[in-house]
Amino acid sequence: MYPPKFDYYRAGSTDEAVSLVKEHGGKFLAGGHSLIPVMNLRLADPGSLVDIGRLDLKGISSDGSGVKIGALTTHAMVAASDAVPAALSEAAGMIGDPQVRNRGTVGGNIAHADPASDLPTVLLALKATINTNGRSINADDFFVDLFTTALDESEIITSVSVPHEGANTGSAYTKLFNPASRYAMVGAAAQVTIENGVCSAASVAVGGLTPKATRASSVEAALVGKPLNSDTLAAAAAAVANDLDPDDILGDIHASTEYRQQMAPVFVRRALEAAVSRA
Repeated sequence: MYPPKFDYYRAGSTDEAVSLVKEHGGKFLAGGHSLIPVMNLRLADPGSLVDIGRLDLKGISSDGSGVKIGALTTHAMVAASDAVPAALSEAAGMIGDPQVRNRGTVGGNIAHADPASDLPTVLLALKATINTNGRSINADDFFVDLFTTALDESEIITSVSVPHEGANTGSAYTKLFNPASRYAMVGAAAQVTIENGVCSAASVAVGGLTPKATRASSVEAALVGKPLNSDTLAAAAAAVANDLDPDDILGDIHASTEYRQQMAPVFVRRALEAAVSRA
């Protein structure tokens, strides 16, 4: 398959990239593993592509408050990093195959906002901030709907900031793989903090089965203030049903709506168990 015809521009800076999109329209091109396939399928015809692949937006750095991940950092780099929370490196290592992980970028992934992507779910659970050329957007506000984000048309993601995990805090990500694409048919990310055997803080999100990554506030409420034993984790995982609108749950030839709905508490519990063990 071949994409529709397009004009190609290579940007030498973030400002130039924004100017080119304002002048010619079209889309930013980073790793290409989200945009090019939908163009090949004729699901997108941007007319122009502005290549940002050579901008200085790659790398992972750490300071006192957290970790900053450049937008052009590849999934493979995140998967190999000891500086990021475990849930994030875990999710990055589950994306696609080695070719995809070595070309696909963090910024391109989240800008595309595929409901079956792994990173949106994890970034939501980790309370990340998405930084652009003009502002910073909390993950809760960034993912708006199916393939839709809070980005303006000429806005470009420059980095993602993730808070450090404090003492007695652990995180994890689990998913039900699509056996062909390795996309998430159900994904669950959890971060918990334990003090004296009791959960003092929890953040949980699910994806893959909803149009956008969704915070599981009922699961969080069922954890905080409770001892994190098997009964608590089971009850909390079951509470994810309260965070899912049955009319919004996705279904396809790979997994029906009903099956994904049944699998949601299973994978939420697995994420919780792994996060608790790391905390």
